[in-house]
Amino acid sequence: MKFKTLATAAIASVMAASPVLADLVFPSLSYRTGPYAAGGIPFADGYADYFTLLNERDGGIGGIEVRVPECETAYNTEKGVECYESTKGDGALLYQPLSTGITYQLIPKVSEDKIPLHTMGYGRTSAANGKVFEWVFNYPANYWNGASHAVNHVLDLNDGDISGKKIALVYHNSAYGKEPIRTLEELSAKHGFEFTPVAVDHPGQEQKSQWLQIRRERPDYVFMWGWGVMNQVAVQEAANIRYPMENFIGIWWSGSENDVLPASDSATGFKALTFHNVGSDFPVFDDIQEHVVDKGLAAGAGDQIGTVLYNRGLYAAMLAAEAARKAQEIHGTAEITPEMMRDGMEALEITEARMGELGMPNFGPSFNVTCDNHGGPGLGAVQQWDAATGKWSLISEFGPSDAEVINALIEEDSGAYAAENNLTPRDCN
Repeated sequence: MKFKTLATAAIASVMAASPVLADLVFPSLSYRTGPYAAGGIPFADGYADYFTLLNERDGGIGGIEVRVPECETAYNTEKGVECYESTKGDGALLYQPLSTGITYQLIPKVSEDKIPLHTMGYGRTSAANGKVFEWVFNYPANYWNGASHAVNHVLDLNDGDISGKKIALVYHNSAYGKEPIRTLEELSAKHGFEFTPVAVDHPGQEQKSQWLQIRRERPDYVFMWGWGVMNQVAVQEAANIRYPMENFIGIWWSGSENDVLPASDSATGFKALTFHNVGSDFPVFDDIQEHVVDKGLAAGAGDQIGTVLYNRGLYAAMLAAEAARKAQEIHGTAEITPEMMRDGMEALEITEARMGELGMPNFGPSFNVTCDNHGGPGLGAVQQWDAATGKWSLISEFGPSDAEVINALIEEDSGAYAAENNLTPRDCN
């Protein structure tokens, strides 16, 4: 199957008679080593394999092949910055660091260098305000959306009333893990539940005291903002104290196969949030098998295809590719610059019709990006693990978060950032 928009096909035909163009470069700041490799590997594989698919099946994007240079960060902020500095001069169109710590360090750098940064579902949440963060995007959802989705799910389970309930947050003691705390404090005040944050230090292999606290305080629900080895340890510790798994809800970075398989049957019922679909029952995976795996071009061993984090890397690459197509369309050239790429990201529109054309029907919600909203609609769903089938399943529709609470927090935080850095917000009118 080959899918090209009319605009892309037209660009490709014009460029066919032109000299060979430079590749479209999408660096991968990956981490295949260290305590977070279990999450980094499948994401990097999915990201690379989708671009390989476009090269092999479609001849790239708009007639230009894509190149994905990979730089190992080991989820280390300093190494991540070094990777950025060593690759940005290679024609980089977009960075996706897969790390909130690295993101915070790169925001001023990409703003100065005028290279877009996409922190899909992570990073600095207030970067959703495109008037302040011109070069940073975090569509289709952010951490504050995720905190609200978790609370909304608990509200649904309790007929809309959770006053007096106790909710604990087990979180990675880093910028990443601390992101939802303010939002949950606001939602606690709004809905009347008791909120208790419980920190877990890097890398998260020792959590005995935290789960003894949970057993002692007996919260009605436990949310988790974990990553890497921390997740599987938390799921096992929850099983050890016989905490009801159906009341244990992870953010989307705490809901992969790697997080639940070590606990075996005890993990059944564990829930996690997501902003895209699960499984491999989509036509795009047939194309990946034919054009990537069968040709021996897969980024990894091929054993991660269809897993949660492989799908997320695939989804991130798809959104990048669609933004590049939009940039080519807007500027009438296939050989786009980082500034043109930013324009494509800001005009991005993902429709269900287009998802179907890409072989990814119902893979994620429809959304669009604008000058003032770089975060999209913030839709999210809930997935649940069943050890008997060895699969995650969606148990909810994609729904909205509490815009009243979250938009106010975004305005407050982005306004403070602008003031601290002497920035004048753009006029998006």
